[in-house]
Parts: sequence; structure tokens; C-alpha cells
Amino acid sequence: MRYLKPLMDQNFLEYASYVIKDRAIPDIEDGLKPVQRRILHTMNEIDDGKFSKVANIVGETMKLHPHGDASIGSALVVMANKEYLIEKQGNFGNLLTGDPASASRYIEARLTPLAKENLFNSELTEYADSYDGRNKEPVVLPCKLPLSLLFGAEGIAVGMSTRILPHNINEIIEAQIAFLNNKPFNLLPDFPSGGMLDAREYADGNGKVQVRAKIDITDEKLLTVSELPFGVTTESLIQSIQDAVNKGKFKLSSIDNFTAETVEIELKASRGMDAEKLLKLLYAFTQCEVSISVNMLLIQNNQPVQLNTSEVLKHNTLRLKELLKQELILSLKQTKYKWHQRRLEMYFIGEKLYKKLETCDSYEEAIDVVSKSVLSIESILPFPIEQEDIEKLLTMQIKRITRYDQKESQTELDKLKVKISSLKKSLKNITEYSISYLEKIKEKYGSDYPRRTKIKNFDEIRVQDLAEQQKVGWDRKEGFLGLNVKQGNTSISCSAYDKIVVLRKDGTYQVIRVPEKQFVGKNTVSVEKIDTKKVYNIVYWEGTSQICYAKRFRVEKFIIDREYNLFPNKKGAKILHLSHGDGIKVEVTFVPRPRLRKSSQIFDLDNLAIKGIQARGNKVSNKSVQSVKVFKDSLLAQEDLPLS
Repeated sequence: MRYLKPLMDQNFLEYASYVIKDRAIPDIEDGLKPVQRRILHTMNEIDDGKFSKVANIVGETMKLHPHGDASIGSALVVMANKEYLIEKQGNFGNLLTGDPASASRYIEARLTPLAKENLFNSELTEYADSYDGRNKEPVVLPCKLPLSLLFGAEGIAVGMSTRILPHNINEIIEAQIAFLNNKPFNLLPDFPSGGMLDAREYADGNGKVQVRAKIDITDEKLLTVSELPFGVTTESLIQSIQDAVNKGKFKLSSIDNFTAETVEIELKASRGMDAEKLLKLLYAFTQCEVSISVNMLLIQNNQPVQLNTSEVLKHNTLRLKELLKQELILSLKQTKYKWHQRRLEMYFIGEKLYKKLETCDSYEEAIDVVSKSVLSIESILPFPIEQEDIEKLLTMQIKRITRYDQKESQTELDKLKVKISSLKKSLKNITEYSISYLEKIKEKYGSDYPRRTKIKNFDEIRVQDLAEQQKVGWDRKEGFLGLNVKQGNTSISCSAYDKIVVLRKDGTYQVIRVPEKQFVGKNTVSVEKIDTKKVYNIVYWEGTSQICYAKRFRVEKFIIDREYNLFPNKKGAKILHLSHGDGIKVEVTFVPRPRLRKSSQIFDLDNLAIKGIQARGNKVSNKSVQSVKVFKDSLLAQEDLPLS
């Protein structure tokens, strides 16, 4: 056993690390999970501009992804339905209705221009061996957009999870530009299904949001659902409405689903129910309103890190600057080398160095002759003259030499110089260049992705206020309480969300839900809706001594259906007086005894402090008490409750 525990600990740690880093949590650098990265890399490798069967893409991706075709296919469908990076053809399912996609052999996909422009650059990509060592895969893609914010993400790993909400590409770009300009920015989620969003508790990528369906009141009896909350389908929404109807939360005459390209669900209110109240009931009891908890967890520097939206956007924007800088350096080097080659060609042909080759007896001699001849212009070239440059000159075709246009070549050199100057200027002002790049992306693609979710602060809907009030009967004689108790001489008005406090003569009490019919005891003295602010006044016998105590308290903390006791010494205890509120005075009558000077006294309950419910209270008198009644001059907030 002592060898088994370290082995299990090590294996579990490796498994947990693998699930966290290589499956469930996206990387902050490109915002992708490994399966998404492998799919996009594969699609770029096989891209020829045409649509490819998803089954073929899945098969090619399996060379890099060790978890089978099902996980690859489902991940591809999810990415395609986000619309930004993958263009789809065929039935990829329906996000509105929840219908699944067709089999991968029937549907096709290809990369969008946005993806090709912003995701790939093989010269700036670090590669690693695939799981079997036969292929190379990117560690991260050189992505210029913060895909973790654009896509959103959900993932459950060992001991941790992530849930990132999607955002609008135009607003992301605007926030990046604001950051580069050292200006403040605020970024809120945007959902493909539209709806309305209350983000008051959205703590910059963490916390939670409230999301509502868009529901229009067509007329006084008809409501139309036209947009869904994020993560809700028409099927799940209708089911939640039907469940609420079955539980008696509200009534409907009909539910009609006309959803096709857009959501259209018609709800007709029943007789006696107006559309305004039904709208509130739908938000209170169905998936027409949902609360979404968010948790922004990403892999950074090979570790899971809790971040927020601002931190992720700033990190990805700085990475964008670095990627653009590397691309400019690479492009500058390539442009300079091209100018280098063209200038050598111009000198080689213009000075007719090729004619010197006629006297050379060997290839080595030809190289030596040309090398010595071009040394005179090496000082004006951006790179030293290498043997490779000489070999390229020697391999030039006669056809090209004879058709060589000196003027056209000079024009090309001038254009290359202008480009070099422009690249140097962009490198010097990399921040301005980055802003310009983002503005071009927004101008080119932004109009295709308008904001769909409306930002709005919701009014609080209390289900207690909407619930129907019902009469709860109390039969004192038989001791029954409930909605089905009709013969009681007392009734209270309650909703299904109210709680009832039941107080008995011996000082025991319970807090219960509204029952259909429940036996609460024949010695019950008080039944009422609980109000944690209500002050109770009570005078009681302690034990069998007939010594009387008084106290004031509130019923504030309780467990449903649990029985509590008001008195420290409950044996023989009995409530003599029970009332509510302030201004209460009671007349206490003593047990008659020889030489008793006063047979009664007035006791002002307002003089008592409000204490905890388990407190003993204050002693009313050292004499034995026979009875207690309300003093006739007392300014009662409520009449004395009958105890018999």
C-alpha cells in the first residue's frame, strides 16, 4: 500500500493536469482549446478555396487529436455555428430549436476570409510533435483576435471550470483601440440568440448576468416570443412554460410554435389573466429569464489562471502588437532581400557580366568571375553577397536576359524602396499601425456582425407578489389547518410562497409551509403568516409555580417544520397573554392569600427590551399569578389574542 498511494497521487496529478491544459480550458494566447486549434490548423493545411466534407476534415484532424472523431466533429459544428471562422454548407443544426447537425459525411465547411487573415502565419508559429510523433502541430496559433472573448468558452476540468460569455467583434475591436489610445473601455457580452441582458452583477468577466427573452405584447391576451435567452432553445423554453402551467403557476389557453428562420412562439393568456401580468409570470417561473454565472479561467504560462475581461483584452492586444511587429520585420527582411536580388540582376545584365562566362572553362571559374565582378556594388546592397546569390545569377535563362527591360527593373526597385520605407515607418510607429490594422478589420467585417443583445436593467420580479392569494382555514376545535380546511372559524390569506408560524399554549412553535391539510394541535393559540419584523408580547407561567414572566421577541431565524420552545423551563409552562406591537399594558391578578394587600397590578410591556426568542424574560412579580388580561386603558396595536 505504501507504494500504491504515491503512484495513484502521481497518476491523478498527471491526469488532472492533462484535462486542465489539453482538453477543457482554452489558452489565453489564441483563445482556443486544443481540439479547436487542431481543427483550424488542419483546415488551413488542406484549404484550396473550396468546401471540404466535414468527414474529411475530421479524418485529417485525427492525425493530431487522440480523442476520436465524435469530439472533433461536435467541436467543428460548434465553431461553425459561431460563424466567425468557419463557413458552413449543409445542415449544421439549429441553435434556436436545438436540432442536431447532419452526419459529417453530408455537410461541408471551409475557412472564412476573417480566419485566413487573422489566424495563420507558418513562419511565426511554434510547432510541437503530435501525440504519436508522426506529425507537427501548432503550440498556439498566431491569432490577432481575442477569440476567448469573441467565441466565449465552457469547460469542466478536474476541480475547476470555466465559463466565458461571447462578445461582439466590433465592440472588442473598439475596446482594443481604446486601450492602445490609453482610454477607458467597457466590454459586455453579446449573444447570437439576441434577447436582453442585465449586466449589473457582471464583474468584468466574472460574477453573473440576467438574460431575458424578448417578448412582445401583441394584444391584451397574446404574447409573442421573438428572441431567446443565451443557452435556451425553443424546445426547452416551451417545456419550461408547460411545466409552470402544470404546477399551477399560471394558466394559458394555448402555446403555438411558428419558429423557422427566426423565433416565433405565441402564448395566449387564459380568461381572467391579462398580458402584462402573464409577462411577469413568464419571467418569474420559466426560462424566459435565466441567470448565468460566469467564471473566466484560462491557461496562461502553462498554468490555469483566474482573469477578467480587461486583463484578457489587454494581453491579446499587446500580443497583436507583437505579432504585427514580427510580421513587419519579416516582411521588411523579405522586401530588402528581393531588392537585393533585383539590384544584382540589374548589374549582372546591365554590365553584361554574362558575356564573361563565355571564356570560363568550368562552373567554379564562372562563379569566381561573377563574384569578383559584383563586389563593386556590395556596399550599396542590404546583405553581403553569398554564393547562393551568384548561383541564382548563373541559372538565369537566356530568354529572360534578352527580354530584360532596364527601365522596368528600375521602376520595380523604386517601388521596393518605397515599400521598405513604409515598413520601417510602420515599425517605428507600431501602436498607430496596430490601430490602423484593427480599424481595417472592423471596416471590412464589422457590418456582418451587429450587436444582437440589448443591454437593459431589469425590474425585480418577486414571485411572492405575483402568486395568487388563497384562504387557509384553521379549525381551532379539531386542530386542523390548511387550504382544504373549510369548517374553521378562522382563515388567513396566503400565497404558496408564504410561511405560517404556529404557536401553541405550552410555548412550542413551528414555522411551516402552507399545507393542504395538517394537524397543528388543539392547544394552538396563534396561526399567522410569518413576519420577521413583527414583535410578539408574551406573559407566561414558568413551570408549576405560577410565577409569571414576560418578554418581547421576534421570530427571525428558523428551520421549516422544526419544533422550537419559547421557555427555558417548559415543564408545566403556559401562555397567559399573547399580543403584538407596542402600547400594551396588562392587568395581572394574583392568587388570593391571607393578608394579601393588593390583588392585582398593572404591568407595562413596553418597558421590556426586545430580546432573543430563547430568553427567559423579566419576572412580573414574586407572587403567584392567577390570570392576566389586557388593561382597559392600553393603546393596543392589536387586540389581545384569545387563549381559550
